Amino acid sequence: MLGYAVRRLLGAIPTLFLIVTFAFFLMRVAPGGPFDRERTLEAKVLENLNRVFHLDKPLWEQYFYYLGNLARGDLGPSFIYRDFSVQQLIGNGLPVSIQLGGMALLVALLIGSVLGSIAALRQNSWVDYSVIAVATFGITVPNFVVAPLLSLIFGVWLSLLPAGGWSSPESMVLPVITLALPQVAIIARLIRGSMIEALRSDHVRTARAYGLPTRMIVVVHALRAACLPVISYLGPAAAALLTGSVVVETIFGLPGIGRYFVQGALNRDYTLVMGTVIIIAVFVVVFNLIVDLLYAALDPRVRYD
Repeated sequence: MLGYAVRRLLGAIPTLFLIVTFAFFLMRVAPGGPFDRERTLEAKVLENLNRVFHLDKPLWEQYFYYLGNLARGDLGPSFIYRDFSVQQLIGNGLPVSIQLGGMALLVALLIGSVLGSIAALRQNSWVDYSVIAVATFGITVPNFVVAPLLSLIFGVWLSLLPAGGWSSPESMVLPVITLALPQVAIIARLIRGSMIEALRSDHVRTARAYGLPTRMIVVVHALRAACLPVISYLGPAAAALLTGSVVVETIFGLPGIGRYFVQGALNRDYTLVMGTVIIIAVFVVVFNLIVDLLYAALDPRVRYD
């Protein structure tokens, strides 16, 4: 399995190279530039800025210059946040996004698994229908609706929780709930469907015939098989959550990298956008690899040579 992981990581290098190349040229094709303002800069000042940031060179030369810096682990300076490098901005924002996304993912896994299992065990009952209704609500209502509502109700009207900021553990509650709600719904539906199928499988019927307790049958035999679709889904979901949610971080005023990505794109901060794209791509590659390894650990039929 170690050899498989090494091959996957080596095989991801061309993929990351293509992502970097596509993002680099796509950012340059977009209209506007990092130094465009409502008040036009003097020609000499603009010329000096372009020379300092190597924007006066041909596009192909800028591309190879960026690749050279990237090979040395240098993501470059931010064009807009002049006193910070891209590494510093990502280093400040990534821990916040990881804490927020990690908590949301853990909450979604626990609650979604419990709700999905209960719905499968009570199939076609009012409990099952209630879980499906809650899951449908969680999937269909977007974050930009849930976040302001939670902030208004619990932060402004009831004054139970902070409506924004990142100053205390209590300030994490509303953003985590907002991020976790759609994931709870999706995981509950996945667990419910796969659990129903697992409960009808031959090995579960055999376990029941041997008189094993229902709790052991559900937890040890059925739930293990039912987790496989969820494991497959968690790769891109975990990468998206742990690298920040643009909407949630903006509404709650959180200093995560999701907000940097939006601000960088709006301000044509090329290096900042490229840095966040690279971080997100690395997370996707790594988490997809982790998912494949977990899949092999949970399903004895899967082997990686």
